Amino acid sequence: MPYTTHTQQAIPSSSRDEEALAQAELYSHLESQAEAVAPTQDPLNSRDRRIIGEIIEVQPETVRTIWIEGGITVWVQFVEGGRLPFDRNWFATRVAEVKATLPETPRERNERLSDELEKACTVFGLYYGEIDWLSFSTKLYQDGRFVGFVGCNEEGWYARPRQYGVNRVAASAEQVIASLGVRATVAA
Repeated sequence: MPYTTHTQQAIPSSSRDEEALAQAELYSHLESQAEAVAPTQDPLNSRDRRIIGEIIEVQPETVRTIWIEGGITVWVQFVEGGRLPFDRNWFATRVAEVKATLPETPRERNERLSDELEKACTVFGLYYGEIDWLSFSTKLYQDGRFVGFVGCNEEGWYARPRQYGVNRVAASAEQVIASLGVRATVAA
């Protein structure tokens, strides 16, 4: 009976280099695909970039990210490459000063109001329809039933049970929703 003997052949080093190169290309491709499907969350919002830009006197869109190294140095990384170090305490002081004087953009205002409305709706077990972002107003519903209109303008938060009528004004979304006669949900 004939026997076949298999021997392992040595792979030439050039083939190993090609294989390593191909593997590196594959990893790079997979990484770019993963970034396209699930982009890395940006830790800085537009307000953060505006604050940093104001402090170091650059355009906000040129700031990529910041981080603290060793608990004492704040590093600011730029989109086009390069970075600058700052003393953490000095930087924190400047952030507080700029935050106090930097006006809120309409988008930032809407994001803040939207967050407040969402929290208030959760307290009362409500949901809201599409928000009119220009006037920041929407309709409130509870178990599929229309509850009223709610919004925020220069007077503050307002609500009314019907489309036309007198606005009930309050200092917070939660207070104005309560003025519609809606009771907070009780956890079971």
